[in-house]
Amino acid sequence: MPTLVIRLRNWVGDVTLGVPTLRRLDAAGFTPWLVGRRWAADLLRGEGWRVEPLPAGARDRVALLRRLAREARAADPGFARQRLQAVCLPYSFGSALEFRLAGLRTLGHAWEGRRLLLAQAVARDRSRHELEVYWALGDAVLGRAAPLPERIGLRVHPDDAAAADALLAAHGVAPAPIVVCPFAGGTYRGQEKTWPAFADFVARVLPRFGRPVLVCPGPGEEAIARARFASATCVAGVGLGVYAALLQRAALMVSNDTGPGHLAAAVGCPTVAVFGPGDAVLWRPWGPTVTVVQAAPGWPDVDAVTAAAARMLGRRG
Repeated sequence: MPTLVIRLRNWVGDVTLGVPTLRRLDAAGFTPWLVGRRWAADLLRGEGWRVEPLPAGARDRVALLRRLAREARAADPGFARQRLQAVCLPYSFGSALEFRLAGLRTLGHAWEGRRLLLAQAVARDRSRHELEVYWALGDAVLGRAAPLPERIGLRVHPDDAAAADALLAAHGVAPAPIVVCPFAGGTYRGQEKTWPAFADFVARVLPRFGRPVLVCPGPGEEAIARARFASATCVAGVGLGVYAALLQRAALMVSNDTGPGHLAAAVGCPTVAVFGPGDAVLWRPWGPTVTVVQAAPGWPDVDAVTAAAARMLGRRG
């Protein structure tokens, strides 16, 4: 089967939204060799794809791509004749330059003046949801369009599922908890993406639903989780594969506009995504189990998020 070297994006949400396109290429007969952040292998463990960790420096990244090209040629003499040998999901000039310096014929978006670096440049439609943007790259690779997927359906590795069950048992957490993600990496047009009322919502509202509440802080978030969300069970140090399995077992996820919200939707967890300055048309979690709560301008109030959570839990009031 022909190999495609594929550079992933740098954020959890972006990688999650790219999964349907990767799976589509896999189903069409390509063997994806992925390059991404070190956590990407954990996130995609259940899919069974090869994931190489992305080195920090540009020189080392080019060396990695050259090595993968050599391995692909050794494994399949037809690789050298492939019309396209790689796909670059990031938009940056530097990422396209690295593929060019590695000698790989690459498809990617015509962006930041990098058209001449690519073997095939695809226009990026900035009015479409990011999953659709990646899906359009799949159209270009395969030379045909296909209906968008209704859901992502991220696969969870059995070992991660077992670890999630053990973790819940160790913390004495009953089945079907509510998980919250009150954190958000980065900003949107210079504005914070963290709902200001999240702490009040967790302390005052969620106990009404009679379910245990979990918060899984990432690196550097542990102190905030314990200080501001003391009513929730804090489960720190959870890898993304186990996090996905925990979310698969949850009754509800309430999240800011951030990666774990995408992860929850990807495994079919009922998800309430709280948006403030972000553009939900472009960045909402994808799937039929998602409710977006957003007010314009500003943030939604606690009552609006409470009502959405109640609906997703099948309750009234």
